[in-house]
Amino acid sequence: MYPTLGDLLGIRLPIPTHDTFVGLGVIAAIVVFVIETRRRGQHDPRLLMVVAGALIGGAIFMRMGTWLQHLDLRANAGLVEQWLYGNRSILGGLVGAWAGVHVAKRLTGYRLRTGDLFAPAVALGMTIGRIGCLLTELPGTPNPLGFGPVLDSATAAALGGVAGVPLHPSFVYEIAFHAVSFVVLWQVLRHRLTAPGETLVLYLAAYGVFRFFVEFVRGNDVAWAGLSRPQLFLAVTVPLLLLRVVLQWRRGVYQLAPAPRETVAA
Repeated sequence: MYPTLGDLLGIRLPIPTHDTFVGLGVIAAIVVFVIETRRRGQHDPRLLMVVAGALIGGAIFMRMGTWLQHLDLRANAGLVEQWLYGNRSILGGLVGAWAGVHVAKRLTGYRLRTGDLFAPAVALGMTIGRIGCLLTELPGTPNPLGFGPVLDSATAAALGGVAGVPLHPSFVYEIAFHAVSFVVLWQVLRHRLTAPGETLVLYLAAYGVFRFFVEFVRGNDVAWAGLSRPQLFLAVTVPLLLLRVVLQWRRGVYQLAPAPRETVAA
């Protein structure tokens, strides 16, 4: 694993690898967001506050989303300790970003749906950010199919994994999912799905289903009934998202507009 860019590049550079790729993902997401706002003609300056709400909410919940892991509050880390050293949660970050957007909208009075602006931005940001996880975290559980990274004894001990056997490259699975999602959102749905805000709903529902199943090869600790904490969270939230998708589908919301024709110069 490569905890710093120096470890990755073979030079003396004590910059955290994970934080670097998360930062690059945020920058890429902001660029895509700006491109999409210009394409849709949404130039309201209040969108800056909406983006700020997403970033602040996402950062807080990503850091603090795993704080309450024990019913006995004394067994949980202190707030400062959690902020500085606690595990970071992508799911917590998504929830925090969603909450931050709605708080910012309420404070600024912005009423338009913004899910279509955020969907491709989040997908690309997740694609890049997950590279940091791939380079620094436990890849996954032993892979009976015989492919995947193999950890040495020291790395396995540090990450809490198994040494000497191929492990599921679970973060590669996630990177592939988000990359494909970005292509579909950018090339197809943003041009053809006319219902405001629904591209984000579809993306989050698809990711929730995907993440629930990929958790079985992630190697996270089992919390209850053979499921990890992310799976328990998803077991509650994903059915609600899927119910919304089904209801919207039955109302005809997800009818696609004809594909735009390319103009050919005479």
